[in-house]
Amino acid sequence: MNMDEIYPDGQHLLNRRSFLQSAGAGLGGIALSSLLAEQGMLGTAQAETVPIRPDINPTAPLSARKPHFTPKAKNVLVIFCSGACSHLDTWDYKPELIKRHGQPLPGGDDLVTFQGKNGNLSKSFWDFKPRGETGKMISDLLPNLAEMADDYTFIHSLTAESNTHGPAENQMSTGFTLDGFPSMGAWASYALGSDASDLPAFVAIPDPRGVPQSGPNNWSSGFLPAVFQGVPFNTQKPIPNLKTPGYIKDGDEKATREFLKFLNDKHLERFPGDNELNARISSYELAARMQLRAASMSDFHNESPETRKLYCIDDPNETKAGFGKNCLLARRLIEKGVRFVQLFNGAYAMGEGVGNWDGHKSLKDQYSIHAPILDEPAAGLIKDMRARGLLDDTLIVWMTEFGRMPTFQVGASGRDHNPSGFTAWMTGAGVKPGFSYGATDEFGYKAVENVTTIYDLHATILHLLGLDHERLSYYHNGIERRLTNVHGHAIKDIMT
Repeated sequence: MNMDEIYPDGQHLLNRRSFLQSAGAGLGGIALSSLLAEQGMLGTAQAETVPIRPDINPTAPLSARKPHFTPKAKNVLVIFCSGACSHLDTWDYKPELIKRHGQPLPGGDDLVTFQGKNGNLSKSFWDFKPRGETGKMISDLLPNLAEMADDYTFIHSLTAESNTHGPAENQMSTGFTLDGFPSMGAWASYALGSDASDLPAFVAIPDPRGVPQSGPNNWSSGFLPAVFQGVPFNTQKPIPNLKTPGYIKDGDEKATREFLKFLNDKHLERFPGDNELNARISSYELAARMQLRAASMSDFHNESPETRKLYCIDDPNETKAGFGKNCLLARRLIEKGVRFVQLFNGAYAMGEGVGNWDGHKSLKDQYSIHAPILDEPAAGLIKDMRARGLLDDTLIVWMTEFGRMPTFQVGASGRDHNPSGFTAWMTGAGVKPGFSYGATDEFGYKAVENVTTIYDLHATILHLLGLDHERLSYYHNGIERRLTNVHGHAIKDIMT
């Protein structure tokens, strides 16, 4: 080989003396690192960020696993209001907004947001009143949920990265505005599995009116193994294909399963450790067990009159009754040990603001329809879970994809999208009751105190489950991916 063909930085290594000198220095560096490590002088920052891989049994990938540290919560129930429910008409009381109703937003001349130009400041159509012993000011829009203000931890300073529903829903559910990333429920089931041996570890319950705008992205497993994706079903649309067709006899089905098991066992003898086949076998075995259990989860015929009334499942408003049944389904799933349940309120098939919280044009008329559907059944769910002791180890999170503007849109009586400041709240295991964290400005436009990101929210949820959000990762396409990307801090101030 000609010396000219060798990269200049490497030419000196062809000299024996230079090579030995460089090798000796390298060995010295290795020895020094070893000595410093033995004496504890290298620090722990690097060790603390080493990924923790869950020890997954390929024959039972959804079996329960230990968390990274002692958890405050074992299960999570998310109530997701699709369409961006207005914080200014529900949880975030702004007396200055009421005082300056009809005036221009200071510094907001010619302000253009998602759908166009904004008009003047507009107070809520609903009055705010002090609630509970804490005196938390909450509007009359959701009176039943407002009654339990003393139970909630409010986060009033959330911010999002997108003012468009699809990407914002993606971020709230997966941490990223783009498609293709695992949802928070998938991360939880990947890390912890589930105590429910005959039900999925992660269940998504779409609204009776349909699915949210991002649809399956909200419960996708992304690049995680498919076994950790959410299983979507509700009381109106049960899990499909669970019932054996009538033309197949019981004996035939049993014989087919036994023959299939024989073939699978023979394959595994030839190829021990075939994780893909093991995972597929496990998923089919779960499906078989679900045939016996899942269908019964939506059967409410034996529920007491008191429970039926609490969840409004006999309400003349069919949508409210349907959402109430979904709330009862969520409680049953949590009760049976399902790790993560995502309950949706609002859907997009019906158009902007018609079946969801996207109140652009006529907020008062639209919210007057949506609020009763959410309020009483969701309040009944929380009351029932507390009475049954389920909130001792279950975290409930109410969320929406972003907030809304303190102004009305020009030519309309509704609010445009606002990712700069909005509210979420939590109740149950691990969080302080009757506590408020962070704040938006005097008009509810931008977060200004303890500004919080969705990464922080996700880090907090994982922390309460006993998971270190910085170390729970999955190696994909050359990158250690995690739910919180490279951001986020658990909000310790809201924890008990």
